[in-house]
Amino acid sequence: MNGVSPARRREVIDALRRGAVPSAGLDLFAVGLDRFAAAVGEDLETVAAGGSVFKAVRGEYGSGKTFFTRWIAERAKRTNLAAAEVQISENETPLHKLETVYRRLTEHLTTATFPPSALRSVVDGWFYALEEDVLAAGGVPPDDAAALDRAVGTLLDQRLAVVSRSAPAFAAALRGYRTASLNGDPATADAVLAWLSGQPHVAASARRVAGVRGDLDHFAALSFLQGLLAVLRDSGHPGLLLVLDEVETLQRVRSDARDKALNALRQLIDEVHSGRFPGLYLIITGTPAFYEGPQGVQRLAPLAQRLAVDFTTDPRFDNPRAVQIRLPGFTVDSLVELGGRVRDLYANGCTAPDRVHRLVDDAYLGELAKAVAGGLGGKVGVAPRLFLKKLVGEVLDRVDQFPEFDPRQHYALTLSATEMSDIERNASRADEISLDLEETNRS
Repeated sequence: MNGVSPARRREVIDALRRGAVPSAGLDLFAVGLDRFAAAVGEDLETVAAGGSVFKAVRGEYGSGKTFFTRWIAERAKRTNLAAAEVQISENETPLHKLETVYRRLTEHLTTATFPPSALRSVVDGWFYALEEDVLAAGGVPPDDAAALDRAVGTLLDQRLAVVSRSAPAFAAALRGYRTASLNGDPATADAVLAWLSGQPHVAASARRVAGVRGDLDHFAALSFLQGLLAVLRDSGHPGLLLVLDEVETLQRVRSDARDKALNALRQLIDEVHSGRFPGLYLIITGTPAFYEGPQGVQRLAPLAQRLAVDFTTDPRFDNPRAVQIRLPGFTVDSLVELGGRVRDLYANGCTAPDRVHRLVDDAYLGELAKAVAGGLGGKVGVAPRLFLKKLVGEVLDRVDQFPEFDPRQHYALTLSATEMSDIERNASRADEISLDLEETNRS
């Protein structure tokens, strides 16, 4: 923990204080993920070499699916891959409308250097790389702007030849963006880039400049994803990690939309395995009910067949290389380990590190973990977010700032419905129902 920069430490601690998953620094307290490290490393090497990988992540609510995929994203960006996390939802991002998924992808695209949306930076870097390749070939004088522009256009067509066979509009939009940029028309360039990223309702005047029509549709979205991967590769990013999070929300949509979404997912998986998307690492996350229940994967037999893995065996021997992997979820012991890492990270940047270590020892962390889990119906797997939020914001901050504060004497855990997620609230209500039944039985 001593090698962590103050800015990185502050970013992580601030996120935990808010009850959020940090956007970076997850390797600092990745508990229980060592078993997946080798397989994830192999997948990233495959993708960086031009292959493609699909993985389904399975875990109950609170088991750390979002944490796990963001941990992979950090590792991906360290190898210069780009990454994007898309939350699947009925209204905002329905899976059966792949044009919407593509749009969210571009909105959340990030690299090790650029935050979301990194699309403009990636495209600008791509055109710079094309210019450098043209000049390196030696056939165009550096001071002949017109000849350079023509040569870049020719190279653009060559690099996107495969994509253009199914979606010529992708290359056309890139040419339109470059033309508008070189002509000093940033408004048109912005509009064309918005159209390229799948945004609807782009001005007709901008679309005319690029020579494209209408909005991106479901069928062109996969071809645009191909194009984006090609642009990423030529601009120095050998691949893309795309996470489709909370896919289990499909279970709550209308049956016709659900069937379309499941079929779209099957299509995506087949396209990944066919090699259509070199450099794509596609991950979906979902609950066991989504993979096993009648309203999820099992509703579409071909999809269920593709994702089938036997989880009746001893979890200790789960195969991290399988198409579907399960996260084990938290126990009190693993919560204590997690809390210890956060405490140590906090102590290295606070004003009273000795007091923090003395008063917030592992024994106290165990007491707090059991208290939080107890307030959530004993469901330890749901507890990590609130546990860390309470640990940082209500214990560590006070120990650091007030010399007379002792959490064992001066702090009593409270959990209010307003600070809980729906899942946490349901778990706490289950505990209340259990207590009510006990009182009834005694009377």
